[in-house]
Amino acid sequence: MEVNIGVVHTPKELALELDGSADDVAKKVDAAVQGGTSVLWLTDNKGRRVGVAVDKIAYVEIHEDEGHKRVGFGRG
Repeated sequence: MEVNIGVVHTPKELALELDGSADDVAKKVDAAVQGGTSVLWLTDNKGRRVGVAVDKIAYVEIHEDEGHKRVGFGRG
């Protein structure tokens, strides 16, 4: 699944490929925002840990496209 995180005052977004379900990611984001955590930590499907300052998150998009891998540029 692909997760895109928009960061305040930044034109680019973070794009991560994560294992698991959309509900799991949404719960992690909700817990970080509501729980007063300063950093949201996510681990991508290659084992890399990415931290995002919770107060800088503008939006989170979760794309679950089972079995559909994109190649090249664009979303088409």
